[in-house]
Amino acid sequence: MKVAKHLSACTSVLVGKQASVDGSTMIARNDDTFLPLTPQRFYVHPAEKNQPKRTWVSNQNGFTAPIPSDGYRYLATPNVEVDKEGVYAESGFNEKNVAMSATESVYGNPAALAIDPLVQNGLAEDSLQTMVLPYINSARDGVRYLGQLIKQYGSPEGNGVLFSDHDEVWYMEIVTGHHWVAQRIPDDAYAITANQVAIQQVSFDDPDNFMFSDGIQDFVTENHLNPDQAGWNFRHIFGTDTEKDRHYNTPRVWFGQRYLNPEIEQDPQSSDLPFICRTSHKISVEDVEYILSSHYNETKYDPFGQGAEADRLKFRPISMNRTQNSHVLQLRNDVPADRSAIFWLCFGVPAFSPYVPFFANVTDTDPTYSDTPVRLDDQSAYWMYRKLSMIVESHYSHFIEQDTDYLTATKQQLRTHVAKTLADAAALTGDELTAYLTAQNHQIVAAMRQSTTQFTNELIEKGLTLSKLTFNMDKNL
Repeated sequence: MKVAKHLSACTSVLVGKQASVDGSTMIARNDDTFLPLTPQRFYVHPAEKNQPKRTWVSNQNGFTAPIPSDGYRYLATPNVEVDKEGVYAESGFNEKNVAMSATESVYGNPAALAIDPLVQNGLAEDSLQTMVLPYINSARDGVRYLGQLIKQYGSPEGNGVLFSDHDEVWYMEIVTGHHWVAQRIPDDAYAITANQVAIQQVSFDDPDNFMFSDGIQDFVTENHLNPDQAGWNFRHIFGTDTEKDRHYNTPRVWFGQRYLNPEIEQDPQSSDLPFICRTSHKISVEDVEYILSSHYNETKYDPFGQGAEADRLKFRPISMNRTQNSHVLQLRNDVPADRSAIFWLCFGVPAFSPYVPFFANVTDTDPTYSDTPVRLDDQSAYWMYRKLSMIVESHYSHFIEQDTDYLTATKQQLRTHVAKTLADAAALTGDELTAYLTAQNHQIVAAMRQSTTQFTNELIEKGLTLSKLTFNMDKNL
C-alpha cells in the first residue's frame, strides 16, 4: 500500500459575511498538485439512506474506517484516475448548505512531530472530504466531526481544512498525528493561507471562536514546545519558519493581503504576516478569483513581467499550471437558502480561464464536467479549459490582452446568468426549484462551451500567423 501523498501545494482564501460585498460567506482554494495534469471531474454524489454496513479503505495509505449508513447529497471534484491517484474529493457543498474544501497542506515542525508523530495509515487528504462532508450540519459541526476522526484515527500529514455555512467560516489546522486548532474567521475579516501553519494567538476560554484537540495545552507545556516568553501562538509552537517558507509560502499571503490592503506595507518574506485581516474594501467573488488567479501581477516578481530574472523566478506564484481546479464556495445571505449556495469552479489554469458558477441545489452536473477522460479530448470541460490555458501562455505577449477581454466579458455574462436564474426561480420551491437550477447549470455549461470554443479557435487562427517558419520576399517572385 502506498503512503498518502503530501501535495505540498494550494492557496486558500476565507471571507466572513460582513467582510463581503453582499453578505456572503466564502471559502476558496487552488487545488494544486505536483503534476501539471491530474484530471478531475465535478459530480453530484446522491444522498444515502439506510445503507448496509460498509467500510472505506484508502488505496493510498490503507486508512480504513466504517462509513455511516446515512449521508447527505454533496458535490465533489475528485480525481479521474481514482485507482492510481486516489479519490481526493477536495471541495463541495452538501445539501445542508455546508461548504468544505480540503486541504491546504501545512507542516508541523520537527520538535512537535518528534513527540506526536504522524500516523501513516491515518485519515489523509485523499479520504478526508468523503469521510466528512456528507455527515455534517454546519461549519462548526464539521470541525467537531473531523476532530473526533483525527482523535480516533490520527493524521498522516499536516492539513488545513476550510468549512463554512451561512453564518460562520472556520479554518482548521491539523499539524501532528493528533493535535489541531481551529479558528472562526470573524464576520468582518478575511484570511489567506499558503502551505504554512497560519493560526496565531489561541484563546482557550473562547469556544465561540476557537476549537482544539484534547490535551493540546498540556502537550505543549509538558514537552516545552512554546518558544515565546508570553502568549500561546499556534504558528510559533507547531509551525515552521524556514528559508523555503519565505520563497514558497509567505510571498503568496503577502500578495493577497497587498491586493486587499494596499495601504499596508509588508515584506513578502516576513514570517509575521497576520492571519486575521480586515479591510475597508468589501470583498467580492471577483476579488477572491483575482487573488487565486494571480502571479504577482504588477510587481517585479511576476514571471511574465519585465523585472530582472532573479526577481521573476524568486517566489512561487499563486496560479500555476498544476492548479487542477480553483474554486470559490459562496453562500449568499440575500436570497432564500435553497438557492444560496454557488460553486464557482475553474478547471483551467486560473490565470487564463473563467470561474463558472454552479448552483449547488441540483441532482447532477453536465457530462462534460462529470465524465472527464484521462486523456485530452474535444468534449470535456477540464480539457477545454486546459487547452485554452496552454494556448494563451504559449503566446503570452500576443494573447494575454485578448484573454483578459474574454475573461472580462465572461464575468459579466456569468453574473447576468446568476441574477437571471435567481429572478426566474423566485416562485419555485422544492423539487421544481432543484430541477430548474439543474437545468440552468447545464445551460451555462453549453453557453460557455460555445464562447470558449470560438475564442480558442480565434487564438489558434492568430497563432498560425506567429510561426517563425516564414520568409518575406518580393510578392512578384
